[in-house]
Amino acid sequence: MRINKYLANRGLTTRRGADELVRQGKVLINDQPAKLGDLVQTSDKVEVKDSLAKKAESLVYFAYYKPRGEETDKLPPAKLPKGSPQNIFPVGRLDKDSRGLLIMTNDGRVTDRLLGPAYKHEKEYEVEVDKVVNGFMLKRLEMGVNIEGYKTKKCQVSKIGPKNFRLTLTEGKKHQIRRMCAAVGLQVKDLKRIRIMNIELAKLKPGQLRPLVETEKTEFLKALSLPF
Repeated sequence: MRINKYLANRGLTTRRGADELVRQGKVLINDQPAKLGDLVQTSDKVEVKDSLAKKAESLVYFAYYKPRGEETDKLPPAKLPKGSPQNIFPVGRLDKDSRGLLIMTNDGRVTDRLLGPAYKHEKEYEVEVDKVVNGFMLKRLEMGVNIEGYKTKKCQVSKIGPKNFRLTLTEGKKHQIRRMCAAVGLQVKDLKRIRIMNIELAKLKPGQLRPLVETEKTEFLKALSLPF
């Protein structure tokens, strides 16, 4: 794997932080200075000269309520607390017409551990559709539906109103919920993500951002099998 991913997986820094350590000549592969993009084999000896590599970049984690109409990759920097690291990014996406919870961080290790299909981490949504939903529709969604040749995995569905239900997924195909609803004859009118693993949207208002408290951050990283 690439040297930056290798160092991130070891919990020493993020991928971007690893790239900076490589640029500074602080990473050795088999006693030779590493170069950006170098590949590491299991038999290779990797050293980081800087004993403070883990602190090369302060890792931060935020919960953010993305409003409807805002693009995921265009979070206004002004919303970040003063003094925050510059390279904070959203983990995963919500389409422009959806709203709700995003995890914002500069920890590059989180992306694969949270979004990788093998890990099956829960994400919970509140969905409003254009028609009254019945038990048959909800059961079909729960058991999995065909979306353009792919059958979705079983999920949790619970009705909360005539045209509203909660849905918990452990996968994340592009526009998956909208496509699942279309497969049972429903059109999504509103889609809000309210939970990612143990992190809840709770009382956040659209456009608000808060740092994860220590207990939820610890539980979150522990569930991702990352150092905390």
